[in-house]
Amino acid sequence: METWVSYAFAWLATVSLILIASRLRRSKFNRPPGPKPWPIIGNLNLIGELPHRSLHALSQKYGPLMQVQFGSFPVVVGSSVEMAKTILKTHDVIFSGRPKTAAGKYTTYNYSDITWSPYGPYWRQARKMCLMELFSAKRLESYEYIRVEELQALLKTLHKSSGRPINLKDHLTDVSLNVISRMVLGKKYTAKSSDHHEKEIVTPEEFKEMIDELFLLNGVLDIGDSIPWVAFLDLQGYIKRMKVLSKKFDRFMEHVLDEHESRRTTEDKKWEPKDMVDVLLQLASDPNLEVKLERHGVKAFSQVIQATLSNLLHGFKWRLPDGERKEELDMEEIFGLSTPKKHPLVAIAEPRLPAHVYPK
Repeated sequence: METWVSYAFAWLATVSLILIASRLRRSKFNRPPGPKPWPIIGNLNLIGELPHRSLHALSQKYGPLMQVQFGSFPVVVGSSVEMAKTILKTHDVIFSGRPKTAAGKYTTYNYSDITWSPYGPYWRQARKMCLMELFSAKRLESYEYIRVEELQALLKTLHKSSGRPINLKDHLTDVSLNVISRMVLGKKYTAKSSDHHEKEIVTPEEFKEMIDELFLLNGVLDIGDSIPWVAFLDLQGYIKRMKVLSKKFDRFMEHVLDEHESRRTTEDKKWEPKDMVDVLLQLASDPNLEVKLERHGVKAFSQVIQATLSNLLHGFKWRLPDGERKEELDMEEIFGLSTPKKHPLVAIAEPRLPAHVYPK
């Protein structure tokens, strides 16, 4: 009996010392203000469906620099121009690390793209590749004909729809994906192939769904990222969806790479890179790279399809459908990588420029 009491006393004393040491260690740091965290969940109870708005609301109470607790992890939030400049410019190297998330693991080949890869030689090389090879001024100028062709096709479609309600989001999504798909992959996958003998690896609908799912899953707040010991439960079902999407993209990207390698072999010495996948495959074969670019790295980089074409709307003026007033518009947002509208905005396009400007 005395032995049991001695063990219990020793265990309690050890735990007490650990807690005291931990508290003393924390007190040495000048931590930013913030809400008091709950056990296990931290401050996740304060984060709603739109995390950016929840954090903004908290910043109004605790200031432009605050600390919140996401499950097991402390998170410092900067909410002003000055704080953003301090974090992203003045101390950029200190804050250059990236968290290990399920999205990075399952949708980017285990953190192999520039978005989720940790700061280090691989990331620095990837950044250099983007600046010097993939997105250099000369390279982007060589794709100008693609942008012109797709914008002309969009304007022609919108002009034909003049005076009628249209789903503008679909048109803008199509032209964005067409431009980026042709620049990155060499052809567009949002339209049926004109070659009836060519077997489609994915249908246009499947391709769009894959892109939408990629954006959504990279913007969700997965509870397993904040509380790692419950990640295996996949309480929200996101990890299962990420694994399914990963298999779809891998099958698709293998097909794309095989096509490009086949063309390179066929053309031999006459071969020249015409899109970003060609450039990446060329870099992957370069023995002088500091960090070898593996095949999964090529697929991860190629998979990052994202663009904003903000100048598409300048050729038209927009009005609401008859009988609808602007006061009745519902501009509520839903959370995602780009915070889309909860209810689509319906607008009618009318030509603003002279008729001869629009393609027939």
